[in-house]
Amino acid sequence: MLRVLAVVFAFCFVNLPALHAAPAPVNLIAQDQPPPPDQSQYQQQNQQQDQDQGPPYENYSPEQLDNLLSPIALYPDPLLAQLFVAATFPDQVEEAARYVRANGPNGVDDQDWDVSVRAIAHYPTVVEMMADKIDWTTSVGQAYVNQSTDVSASVQHLRHMARDAGNLASSQQQEVIDHDNYIAISPYQPEYIYVPVYDPAICYYRRPYWGPAITFGVGFPIGAWLNLDFRWGYGGGWGGVYYTGWRAGGWGGGCWNCGWIGRSRGRININNNVYINNRYNNITVNRNVVNRTVNVNNINRYNSVHKNVNYNNVQANNNRANRVNNSNSGRPANASGNYGSNGRPSNSSGGNDRPGVNNKIIDRNIDRNNPQINQYRGRDNNASNNRPPSGQQQPTPAQPQRTDNRRNSPQQQPTQQPQNRPQYQQPQGRQAPQSQMTRPTPHTFSPNEGNFDPRAASQRGQASRQPPPQQRSAPPPRAQSRPAPAPRGGDRKKP
Repeated sequence: MLRVLAVVFAFCFVNLPALHAAPAPVNLIAQDQPPPPDQSQYQQQNQQQDQDQGPPYENYSPEQLDNLLSPIALYPDPLLAQLFVAATFPDQVEEAARYVRANGPNGVDDQDWDVSVRAIAHYPTVVEMMADKIDWTTSVGQAYVNQSTDVSASVQHLRHMARDAGNLASSQQQEVIDHDNYIAISPYQPEYIYVPVYDPAICYYRRPYWGPAITFGVGFPIGAWLNLDFRWGYGGGWGGVYYTGWRAGGWGGGCWNCGWIGRSRGRININNNVYINNRYNNITVNRNVVNRTVNVNNINRYNSVHKNVNYNNVQANNNRANRVNNSNSGRPANASGNYGSNGRPSNSSGGNDRPGVNNKIIDRNIDRNNPQINQYRGRDNNASNNRPPSGQQQPTPAQPQRTDNRRNSPQQQPTQQPQNRPQYQQPQGRQAPQSQMTRPTPHTFSPNEGNFDPRAASQRGQASRQPPPQQRSAPPPRAQSRPAPAPRGGDRKKP
């Protein structure tokens, strides 16, 4: 028994260091793993990101949206839906307006713009208005990207105001439908759509003193490009823009405001793959429009509905856009910021990296493929002339002597000026002003205009300004005395 205890004691004594060293492999494994993250480092990175982004985007108030949307709230729903989406592509709108001015609506289907911009380009008055008011267009696009529900609510509010004032009703040009306190405006003619013209300062408040409050111009054709509409009241909300695909049944269960689709469906080309396509089920908007600055002075004029409304948030968003653009200046230029209604990225970039628009007038006069077209753009026009720098004058060349061939008398020849005539010395302490004629300023026609000397020119014209000397001629001989006149008959003496 003692021997057994001695063996056990000896065994434990020999292996005691090994038992203490058993946790060593765990420590080795722990050394192979990365150290725990430094929470202070992550907090610092988050603070830097917050500083780069600055304050969040400031939305428009309901009063601001009423002022911005008052010029277009009474447009027909198919046209208004396309306008909201196209407003998120302001650069493409400007290109489309230039194209339409040069070529008309023909050929817009072949351009690489967004499908909404191509649809708007079929209506020259609309695309021209959006391009002329590009700051307003950008503001509408920004509001639609961030506040699509608020935009729809503002449209309905303005339509109720116009109807309560007695200025919104059905006519031969458009159909006004009221359903569950929602107002829809649809084109009434099956082949034509009319753009309403009205004064927002009058239409939403009272009847005009004479004539109708809303007038219409020439009708524009309805085509497959009108592939959008509004879901007013769908799902218990304000609804929004959706792709119809020219299905009269709407989004599955029928719709109360899509009767215009059934009226016009038989007169358009449903097989048009440009506008009737499954890839348009998700409506694409350009979210980068929020990073575009807007001239606040051009927005302040929109106060027809609410007078005492300022747009301080626009200036705040401009400052935010400048910070974002400066922070993204080192990032790749092809980063896309466009997403569809499902949140997936879109193929349309909405930037300026697209190929240029084919313009026949520009291509006729300018070769845009010439690599030297931008050689002198932004440079000083005086860099290539031979004039001396400012403060130096070129020597005045000798002026040729001028003779007058009309007079041959030696008294009428110009007098020679003495060559050793002392020049006028400027008193010390006073500096004569530099003449405008000798100042090296930019010239349009000739670079030698700076060599004009007014003193030499005065000498050349001095002789021609002197009157010619008067020559006295001999007085004419006096006439001889005439004989006395014969006596008249009454004065004769009788013999």
